[in-house]
Amino acid sequence: MPLLARFYIRTSFLYLALALLAGAVLAAVSVLDLPASLRTFTPSSLHLFAVGWVTQLIFGVVYWMFPTASRERPRGSEPLAWATFLLLNLGLILRVIAEPRAGPGGEAWGTVLLISALLQWLAGLAFVANSWGRVRGR
Repeated sequence: MPLLARFYIRTSFLYLALALLAGAVLAAVSVLDLPASLRTFTPSSLHLFAVGWVTQLIFGVVYWMFPTASRERPRGSEPLAWATFLLLNLGLILRVIAEPRAGPGGEAWGTVLLISALLQWLAGLAFVANSWGRVRGR
């Protein structure tokens, strides 16, 4: 398994654990009399699950298992693939930090949230650009 695929898959496992922990904490807010402000992390917990675990796992398996692009570059552009990994993770981390703070009065955090979304969008475009040629018939 290529190094980048291992990074994607192991990182996705970490995000799965974080997403499940966040879900457990959110479920415990009312039961354990935790601060209601913790509920602002609900969207972040969903992003940890959907982007951090599911999307990242898919990206890693695609990078690893899809048909080769060519003999010279079997998985496409390796620098572009690493850039995709970095953009996706930086965007997700910024989102988890900014999203709970981006409400009313948090305009600066709204800007960070926008940057995080743009980083994730660029990661998606880079992933498609690098993987597109690997999807073909026999």
